[in-house]
Amino acid sequence: MESLDRIDDVSAATQTMVDHVHETVLLQEAVGALLTDLSGTYVDGTFGRGGHSRLILGALNDTGRLIGIDKDPAAIATGEALAGEDARFVIHHGSFTDLDVLHGVEQVDGILLDLGVSSPQLDDPGRGFSFMRDGPLDMRMNHHQGESAAQWLARAQEQEISRVIWEYGEDRFSRRMARAIVRERENEPILTTKRLAAIIAAACPSREKGRHPATRAFQAVRIHINRELEDLVLCLDRALEKLKPGGRLVIISFHSLEDRIVKRFIRKHQKGDELPSWLPVTEAQLNRRMKSLGKAVKPSPQEVADNPRARSAVMRVAEKLR
Repeated sequence: MESLDRIDDVSAATQTMVDHVHETVLLQEAVGALLTDLSGTYVDGTFGRGGHSRLILGALNDTGRLIGIDKDPAAIATGEALAGEDARFVIHHGSFTDLDVLHGVEQVDGILLDLGVSSPQLDDPGRGFSFMRDGPLDMRMNHHQGESAAQWLARAQEQEISRVIWEYGEDRFSRRMARAIVRERENEPILTTKRLAAIIAAACPSREKGRHPATRAFQAVRIHINRELEDLVLCLDRALEKLKPGGRLVIISFHSLEDRIVKRFIRKHQKGDELPSWLPVTEAQLNRRMKSLGKAVKPSPQEVADNPRARSAVMRVAEKLR
């Protein structure tokens, strides 16, 4: 196994290459935790604009291999360009739940997931992820597939809208917001981010300091439209099967719902099978399949100062045992 010191050497150069589109969170920490064999095969399950992937490729040797996955057609275009530059890299257009259909790859040495929405997606008004700039109310990671946020809000029942905002946004005014959305869509279709944000803001009797009243609701609708939590649960199970023994799973999450799922998954497989407390079993019979590596990692104060969007990031690392 070769030294991983080269990660430090290429980190600054890699970040510079992607800074104009996206500031990659926990870049060096994630790649350093992921790589155990520089001639191994790895998966970047959320390619984005290639920040992590470029650093991984910069550390791998000539026989190393990296597979990128992303739903976003814009990310795929960036990935195809990278694949044209580096034969060790291939890009797959789809969800990270597709781990079980990566043809020609039985098992891998590591899987990296950087969850949530990238800066280019948030900053593009045409994607409809943010209320900071007016744009069409879309919110799909892949805007060529599935139902947009506008389409869902036009047909969903008030109770369903309220449930989504409460469960995925944890907003205590979810019922008020849902009621207002249903009422206002009767007057005029809700087609833009600005209109949805205004409706939600008007429905809130009070506001959190430093937070727009539509923040949680927009997050909730995005999570629902893209099936983010359901896909994460499915992906984790498939990742465990795809990893070689000794392979690493590195996950960066940006809100408590994601992190809770990841934390529980690692804890479950670290504990092993649920068996009656009175049953005498050996260590091997417990079927422990993973172990957690260290505590949760958060961005440094300097990284948060440089990139405020990093403030809620949490990274967890686990290793497959068998």
